[in-house]
Amino acid sequence: MKRHPSDAPFFLCVKMYQKETLFQSIPLRTSLLYTNMKRFVDLEVSELRTLSAFIRENQISKKTVVLRQGESCRKFYFVERGSLRAFQTNANGKESTVMFAVEDWWITDMAAFMDKRTADISIEALENCVLFEIESTSMNKMLQSLPKLEKYFRILFQRAYVREQQRVLQAISNTVEERYLGFLHKYPKIAEKISQRHIASYLGVTPEFLSTIKNNIRS
Repeated sequence: MKRHPSDAPFFLCVKMYQKETLFQSIPLRTSLLYTNMKRFVDLEVSELRTLSAFIRENQISKKTVVLRQGESCRKFYFVERGSLRAFQTNANGKESTVMFAVEDWWITDMAAFMDKRTADISIEALENCVLFEIESTSMNKMLQSLPKLEKYFRILFQRAYVREQQRVLQAISNTVEERYLGFLHKYPKIAEKISQRHIASYLGVTPEFLSTIKNNIRS
C-alpha cells in the first residue's frame, strides 16, 4: 500500500557541520520550538506538517560561527539546545557582545534578515547546539501557509522590543553591579559556562572591573 506523505514522522532534515551527529534528531512535535509556539497559537497536527516544510534542524559544534559580520543574513535561528552569543567587531578588532541566546530563544540580526542586507553582527555557538532555522526566502511563504504564525511572530517581536527598551533604560539608570546581577538573573543557565571576557563585553566594562564587582558582591 502506498504511504501518504502525512504519515511521515515529524523529523526535520538535519544539516551537519561534522561527520557524526552531536545529538539525536528532535521531533518537531516534542521540541521546545513547538512548545514555545503553543504559548501563543494553537497549531493543529496538519499545520505541524506544513511547518516542518519550512524549518530545518541544524546541529553545530562549539565555536561554530553561523553568521559573520558583513555577510548576508539569510536565517532566523531558534535555540532548541545550547547557547550562542551575538557580537560586533570594530575596525580595531575589538569585540562587543550584543546579546546571548539560550534554549527557547530566537536569534538573528533582525534588521539584516528583514531588509535582506549584510549583517552588522556575528553569531557564534558557545557550546554544541541544536538549532531550528528559517530561511529569509521561506519566511513569507511560511506565514502565508500558516496565518496563525503572523500572531506568533508579532508577539515575539513586541516582546523583543520591550526587552531591548528595558535593557537601554537599565544601562542608563543602573550601576554596573546592578546590571551584572540582572545578567545573572536573565541568563542563569550560561553565566557559569561563558568567559568573564564575554560577560564584561556585554556589560560594557573591562574584565578587570567586572572582577572587582564580583569580589564586592561576594564580600
